[in-house]
Amino acid sequence: MNLISIFNKYPDQAACIRHLEAVRWGDNPTCPHCKSTSIARKADSGRVGRWNCHACKSSFNVLSGTVFQKTRIPLQKWFLAIGLIVNAKKSLSSCQLARDLQVSQPAAWYMQQRIRVAMVASERELLRGIVEMDETYLGSGPIKGYHGACDEGQHADATRRTIMSEHLF
Repeated sequence: MNLISIFNKYPDQAACIRHLEAVRWGDNPTCPHCKSTSIARKADSGRVGRWNCHACKSSFNVLSGTVFQKTRIPLQKWFLAIGLIVNAKKSLSSCQLARDLQVSQPAAWYMQQRIRVAMVASERELLRGIVEMDETYLGSGPIKGYHGACDEGQHADATRRTIMSEHLF
């Protein structure tokens, strides 16, 4: 998904919240604290997406328990950051992300760290069967001016490639 389609699909905070509610809960919202389904939208006009739980009397939103929890950065910028990070060939510096999203560098770094943690969540399943990868970058090329035997870095790269191929095939 490119940035223009992300921007068009999620033009404001309310659209982002509607999408997250649909993905996370579908038609059955549940309290993240007690897992109760006895909940109702909060009747507060100024706060989009707030819910009240009748079982544990807590107030929550769809961001509770996610990488977006307690963020002050608009969700549209989070969605754009995910698009930029996922579509980057190698990596994306926090300075570049800050320039692209018009946020401070520490805020961009914070967003990157939260997104990266979510991308490597331990509960995710390993890929199985035939896996096709495109534009993959593994290790480094030969070091300029070095004509000796393989150094430690090249051995480590070869080991990572071997382990990766064993897991993928």
